[in-house]
Amino acid sequence: MNSRKANYKPLLFTTTMRNPERMKNLLNILSRFNKKILTNELAIVIMGEVIRYGLYRPVNTTEQIIQKWGARRISDNSQIGIQLLTDIEVNQLIQVNPQEHKEAKFNKGWPSRFATVFDFPKELGFVYYNINEPIEFSEIGLLLANSVEIELEGNEIIYSEPHPEFEQQAFVHALSKSQRSNPFVKVLNDNIPLILLLEVIKKLNADEGLNNAGISKLELPLILYWKDNNSQNLYERIKMLRARFGYNPSWEVICDICREEIMEGLDIVRREKSIMLEYPDEFIRKMRLTGLISLRGGGRFIDINTNEIAKVDYVLNTYSQYPKFDTERAYFDYMAQTDNNLISQTSIVLDVEENDKLLLKWIRAYSWEQIKSEMTILSNKKLSKDEILKYLSSPIRLEFLTALAIKSQFPKIKVIPSYPCDDEGIPTSTAGGNRGDIECIENKNGILIEVTMAEGATQTKMEVWPISRHLENFCKGVPYSMCYFIAPSIYIDSSRQIKFIKSEENLRIIPFTISDFLDHIEQVNQLYIA
Repeated sequence: MNSRKANYKPLLFTTTMRNPERMKNLLNILSRFNKKILTNELAIVIMGEVIRYGLYRPVNTTEQIIQKWGARRISDNSQIGIQLLTDIEVNQLIQVNPQEHKEAKFNKGWPSRFATVFDFPKELGFVYYNINEPIEFSEIGLLLANSVEIELEGNEIIYSEPHPEFEQQAFVHALSKSQRSNPFVKVLNDNIPLILLLEVIKKLNADEGLNNAGISKLELPLILYWKDNNSQNLYERIKMLRARFGYNPSWEVICDICREEIMEGLDIVRREKSIMLEYPDEFIRKMRLTGLISLRGGGRFIDINTNEIAKVDYVLNTYSQYPKFDTERAYFDYMAQTDNNLISQTSIVLDVEENDKLLLKWIRAYSWEQIKSEMTILSNKKLSKDEILKYLSSPIRLEFLTALAIKSQFPKIKVIPSYPCDDEGIPTSTAGGNRGDIECIENKNGILIEVTMAEGATQTKMEVWPISRHLENFCKGVPYSMCYFIAPSIYIDSSRQIKFIKSEENLRIIPFTISDFLDHIEQVNQLYIA
């Protein structure tokens, strides 16, 4: 265990959990070594595999390896067009990138880097390891690892997510229990951040003198700095803040409360931008992984997702009071213990009428030009700056924006997305694998919409054949049906497969790039193509 002195610190997901969306890929690789005895030598082998699959990229490399990694890796860490590295390339990268890093019980260098890469999954109860002991995945850890499949098509790595619901189940399970003060970390703050957030929101919403919209994003730093689990005191402090400054306190006011009042001037110097923007943004991203919170007021407020109120109440009733642990093993065993009440509950997909109302609300919020602009940003694999869309990963964002684009241009069409969403209609994950992404009904005709950010061999292998199955099933309910297939680019092998499906099965799938699809629906007066 780390022997440094414990202090009060703000919660910094930017350092402890940089890329939770990538964690499932890392755990998928590590799960191949489940039950193996972890030695320093095996730790190096595992890091080699992580490097081989492009999930960890050392700085000193070659032009050939850079080309294999490609420029196709989009900003939210999705892996597209990545080629597998050879043994020679992996060994070369390990040799020319010595790690000046040391973790307790691990040798200096790559073994210690292994401990750093996987320390947070360990803290969350996903996988336990120690030198000269077996690597031990929990049931929840395997659930997360199995939410993604990693295959090879030739030399290209194919990533797919057949069970997106597994990721949400794993994170709501972990974050409902995850304590700031635990044997893995040296902090004195004693609370469960998700529990504290939910309890404060409930108290704020129950106050008739307030706006019943949850907690303001500007107020989130108080959650991140708060020292204990006393949600009543924090609620009262926020109420006092609002009484004096309303819902728009200055950065200086919030930073002064965090630095001087809560931390009593003992924290290190931190930039106001970090306190007010970077830390809260990362906190929101992580809390949204649970599916329990909604964004309101154009992203200015964070509230409880009322679609999941039963799950929220269960989490609060079960985990608001929590045991403390003296050893890493005891804490891990607690975190790893499966709570079937969280795993068995699935996110709610809204009925057609309710979802239609929410889509109409969003096309009033986003003009057609804004929708086009955001879809173009996606096509170019850039990050959105929109205060709501920026919290959605690229695949989720594409499903949402495509539904909005169709509803915007054809408001009388029934647009039925398959993605689970919060009570504002914002998706909480991508659609599951048993049906198409978006179903549309135009008069008596059916239009299936399938979207993907995948390109190259990944697109052909993981998208086209499932689409034909989805369309075949869709046609059973709506005989006159067709499908649009939308992606940033259409791979030539995908086009060939689509033509084959037409000739052999008489299923009509029309491929469009995102850009061409936007042009198309602007120019036609009906979505169905006879």
